[in-house]
Amino acid sequence: MKSILRYSKFFFALSLILMLASIMSIAVFGLKPGIEFTGGSILEVAYEQDPPSLESVRSQLSGLDVGLVSAQRVEERGILLRMGDLSEEKHQEVLSALGEGTQEMRFESIGPVIGKELQSRAAILLALALASIVIYVMFAFRKVKQPVHSWQWSLATLAALLHDVLLPLGVLAFLGRFYGVQITIPVVVALLTVVGYSVNDTVVVFDRVRENLLKKVGADFADTLRLSLEQTFTRSMNTSLTTLLAVLAILFFGGGTLRDFALTLAIGIAAGNWSSLFVAPPLLTSKGKFGLIS
Repeated sequence: MKSILRYSKFFFALSLILMLASIMSIAVFGLKPGIEFTGGSILEVAYEQDPPSLESVRSQLSGLDVGLVSAQRVEERGILLRMGDLSEEKHQEVLSALGEGTQEMRFESIGPVIGKELQSRAAILLALALASIVIYVMFAFRKVKQPVHSWQWSLATLAALLHDVLLPLGVLAFLGRFYGVQITIPVVVALLTVVGYSVNDTVVVFDRVRENLLKKVGADFADTLRLSLEQTFTRSMNTSLTTLLAVLAILFFGGGTLRDFALTLAIGIAAGNWSSLFVAPPLLTSKGKFGLIS
């Protein structure tokens, strides 16, 4: 475990590069919100025979002025269409254009006002989650005053959380530009899940550091941190890997509707495991790598 602290500058540099790349991806490509946040309609249809290609479906709807955003396959014979806000007349025109042998599985329409409200609420919810976690960590570690104050535990946790949220967002921005991936309600749920999962992993490590500090285990703080990482490393890795296997199963076998949700979870869990072991704990060292904590 000495290598974790010895090479902490390398770990920080790698994480910083990934975070900067994510920020650049978001700035250049932007995040592509789904119709839940912009307003629009979702139509899922199933075909009696093998469904046509997505290009053929787009061609069938090209003359209807429905503002087609995306088309993706779901299950074996289904296609999910994301379009602009459709009236009932336009809705029926779309069904007619898709031809016989097409069965409507669901149709949902969200107005632009509701979409904007959902967008603001999602941002507020994410901000509240981060703020609540910071306050919780400060309260949980209030009894440890030396050599690290409670607000420093919170700052290290917040840095890890920002890392874990930025990385999947950067990937989603890139995929949104080239593959049409959108920020939908399931993606927001995945991000909130990542926040909760990541802080749990980080707090488990921090809690062992706190216990060892109170028991005065280790020659100094750096030695206490090393021993704590050694004690929690295997548990953290095993938990993350087993969870990641389940998420990857959903990603590859769960169908198109769960793809973006599972992808966000997979990236976030991997980033969270990395930050919990290689980013957050070294931030607590007394000298404060890169001057983040002094």
